[in-house]
Amino acid sequence: MGKTSVTLASGHDMPLVGFGLWKVPRETAAETVYNAIKVGYRLFDGAYDYQNEKEAGEGIRRAIDEGLVKREEIFITTKLWNNYHRREHALAMAKKQNEAWGLGYIDLYLIHFPCALKYIDPAVRQYPAWWIDEAGTIALDKVPIRETWEALETIVDQGLARSIGVSNFQAQPLYDILSYARHPISSLQIEHHPYLVQSDLVEMAQENNIIVTAYSTFGPQSFLELPPAFSKRAKVTALLFETEPVKKVAEKYHVTPAQILLRWATQRDVAVIPKSNSPERLVQNLQVTEFDMTKEELEGISALDQGLRFNDPGVYLSKPIHVFA
Repeated sequence: MGKTSVTLASGHDMPLVGFGLWKVPRETAAETVYNAIKVGYRLFDGAYDYQNEKEAGEGIRRAIDEGLVKREEIFITTKLWNNYHRREHALAMAKKQNEAWGLGYIDLYLIHFPCALKYIDPAVRQYPAWWIDEAGTIALDKVPIRETWEALETIVDQGLARSIGVSNFQAQPLYDILSYARHPISSLQIEHHPYLVQSDLVEMAQENNIIVTAYSTFGPQSFLELPPAFSKRAKVTALLFETEPVKKVAEKYHVTPAQILLRWATQRDVAVIPKSNSPERLVQNLQVTEFDMTKEELEGISALDQGLRFNDPGVYLSKPIHVFA
């Protein structure tokens, strides 16, 4: 059986398999999280942008109150949204998000995207995503990443978060942060699946003791249910579950294609945060450290790489922001 956790550069341990809260409806988030804890999940990956932090926290507190789990056994990741990159806004938002979770502290706090948008008071904002009005207007702001990163370091100093990191960053801004970071970059969260392997970026992160967390491990599957601007690439792409290298290895090990895709990541020390509404699949996703593929099988799956990105604001926004150009 493979390892089930990794040690972050901050010294704290993080489970290799967690539960992703993206697309979990606010109305069902508390029950979903509570049930995931009962099955065995200990890592929950959230974000201000998902608009379900308070409810997810309620589910965790219920499990703690009932004695199912202790706070120190739970690992919470959440993220700072783009409108709050200025130092004072980042500090205020971290405090607000920590209060929403209601668990005393955040385990891992990430900068969600490497781009700043103009500030919108969270008390009056209508749109938690990129745009600021009904017309889909997107307004950039001039805030250097260094200011935001140093605000996150202050958040660690204040005890609001134990570890900090980034999401959707590429190598150059990582090198930049490494040149002045006082607290280490504990994790890099990226879209990562066999159609988008990003092997150089993963290697660069791991060389610098930055744990990589993969989102959308199933590739196009994660985007099919989204609006057309987000799903158009996914709808014309073959599902990874149906590709020959994945199906072949799944048959050999008597597991599902989904488990193969998750093991492809975790066997390479990349953490995963799948979501499922099926009790059976919830259990299966946690079992993906119980078998090992051969080096050749891992490489065969990696050979599906097309550099195909599905979460790209350079494509789905009406005014593109070319984060990955």
